[in-house]
Amino acid sequence: MRLLLVNDDGIHAEGIHVLAKELEKDHDITIVAPDDQRSAQSHAITLSKPLIVKEVELEGIKSKAYSVSGTPVDCVRVALDKLIDGPVDMVLSGINMGLNVGMDVLYSGTVSAAIEANMYKIPSMALSAELIDGKVDYRLTAEYGKYILEKSKGDFVKNNIILSINTPYLKEEDVKGIKVCKIGGVIYDYYLMEDYGGNGDKILKVKGRRREGLEGDTDRYYLSQGYVTITPLHYDLTNFDLLNEVEGWI
Repeated sequence: MRLLLVNDDGIHAEGIHVLAKELEKDHDITIVAPDDQRSAQSHAITLSKPLIVKEVELEGIKSKAYSVSGTPVDCVRVALDKLIDGPVDMVLSGINMGLNVGMDVLYSGTVSAAIEANMYKIPSMALSAELIDGKVDYRLTAEYGKYILEKSKGDFVKNNIILSINTPYLKEEDVKGIKVCKIGGVIYDYYLMEDYGGNGDKILKVKGRRREGLEGDTDRYYLSQGYVTITPLHYDLTNFDLLNEVEGWI
């Protein structure tokens, strides 16, 4: 298969290197990633300045790689519009350092890059690995990502879908299996406010996370129980249940 690899952690991030090394054993891959960290960029694109694209060599990786001075979604657009000749069978985004679960998918550059690929009618996967106390196991995520790809690629390509895959930080033998489930619950950052300069200005810094209880049958719940999770996503935000009701108001 011809695969495009992107991420939001940057071209030199360990996660995309681990994934590339695993996938290029059996597939034709091209890597296009931001030139620096671009986490939490959501679906932003760059409009106000030109993008700089550079071909780069990544140690231990034989596939072609490019950096882009923009967002993860920019990388997908540049890759598909300008860098890759011919069709791409699938786009894989990640491996992200940290989970993308619950409403985090709305902020995630990793997930948004996968969604952008789907807008080009290309099936995609977003891969994210749990980060605990500064530790993350990209190898486990790469192996499960490849396994899911090989098991489902026929249906995957035919149905043009997006899968968000998250793996827990566990030894491989301790992973209980795979659960297909919905995203679950709001997890959001809160701000710590500090005085600045004594003139009434304030500094706001993201400081930790607020969490609600774990709802059953969700990605957050199953990850806490030791499962790899898969969530099918789509980008049509229309509330179809309300279409007729709102039309009646008018």
